[in-house]
Amino acid sequence: MDLIAELTGIVGPAQILTGADMEGHIHDWTGKYSAAPLCVVRPTSTAEVAAVVRAAGAAGVPIIPSGGRTGLVGGRMTTGGILLSLERMNRIREIRPEARIAVVEAGVILSSLHEAADAVDLNFPLWFGARGSAVIGGVLSTNAGGSNVLRYGSTRTLCLGVEVVLADGRVLNLMSQLHKDNSGYDLKDLFIGAEGTLGVITAAVMKLVPKSRAFATATLAARSLADALTLLNRLQEATGGQVEAFEYMPRSYSERMASIRPDLGQPFTTIHDTTILVELGSTAPRDTTAGEDGTVPLEALLEETLAQMMEEGMVLDAVLARNEAQRRTMWARREAAAELTHGMYPFVDTDVAVPLNAVAHFMAEVPARLEKLDPGHQTVTVAHLGDGNLHFSVYPTRDDPDLNDRILETVEDVVQELGGSFSAEHGVGLSKQPSMARRKDPVALEIMGRIKRALDPADLMNPGKILPR
Repeated sequence: MDLIAELTGIVGPAQILTGADMEGHIHDWTGKYSAAPLCVVRPTSTAEVAAVVRAAGAAGVPIIPSGGRTGLVGGRMTTGGILLSLERMNRIREIRPEARIAVVEAGVILSSLHEAADAVDLNFPLWFGARGSAVIGGVLSTNAGGSNVLRYGSTRTLCLGVEVVLADGRVLNLMSQLHKDNSGYDLKDLFIGAEGTLGVITAAVMKLVPKSRAFATATLAARSLADALTLLNRLQEATGGQVEAFEYMPRSYSERMASIRPDLGQPFTTIHDTTILVELGSTAPRDTTAGEDGTVPLEALLEETLAQMMEEGMVLDAVLARNEAQRRTMWARREAAAELTHGMYPFVDTDVAVPLNAVAHFMAEVPARLEKLDPGHQTVTVAHLGDGNLHFSVYPTRDDPDLNDRILETVEDVVQELGGSFSAEHGVGLSKQPSMARRKDPVALEIMGRIKRALDPADLMNPGKILPR
């Protein structure tokens, strides 16, 4: 209680939540994890964060950063720690259109940054379904990906600098606005993807990009994944790398959508094995200015490429979005993924990455091995095919923890054989710690442990996450 009194003096009584007032903060999005924190603290400045961290450190109480509460791996769970909610640190400090950067606090909601960038004719190109609640601190802490990684990279690529409160309460100012700085170790990247285990990210400098003047969007059925990758490569060559998204929805996904969300409709009268959502974007007038016949060159290029591949038999069917409403409908089908894949129990959720040319092997090999392990199981998959990231969900025939572990190890076996990663964009948190112990290079784990001990010797910064105990 002495600690809570001290925290109250730092942030004020209205910003300390205890008991039933914490209800909205203690559950994760999946419903799998529930926290039992000492309290929830809601600071409004970096100085307050630093003071809270110092007070917690003196009392030996862990600090667990909390953002938009959209995590999927149990990264915010604690028993007896302080949930440090950064929701009130939601100011966009500055937008610099000429430098194409935004200086933002960690609690800025992703969609708010999208709107602020759009107001100055720019774009922040990190895009996924939870953009209306996910916050900058969270996407940095997990190095989030999304649908536009193919063109713009993950969150780490989009960040120039960060401000971090360290375990001892000091503020590390790495708020660089430089694209080049070769003055020693790149400390910034230590904290991006660290899930709050090394310090609390309180602010960041994020890159903005020119806003596309036109999009060309289509849903198509490919003969195979190999043919879909041929299409991707042709479009990249023809456009000079203007493919913004290349999303894969296999038969299992489309069938699940037809069952759970019939209101979204189906792009074709027949459900195909390989459905792709492709989107091109351009800022160049030569690509985006309609001709005398009303044809937009970017759309014409996509249509011509698809027509050619249909003649070659590699594309079986295709429909192009002719207006913004049709484009939004296509994206709504893809962005229903969380609802579709988390609606059945029991389930084993994976977030893996493999080389692009290995996706087809993964999609054939894993179900074959799982059928031997658990005949009658079901799967639903959706993927960012352009960067090799698959969200592969397995629904076992029975709720058996041992079976679930064997299913997960089976998926990991194939991923490792293909030179992939068991964690692509959701973070590690609690749920992937066994995978870290089994699959991460032992030398890498040792070095990560040394870094953790050097920056957080008392193990109070989001303890028990990422690194296996």
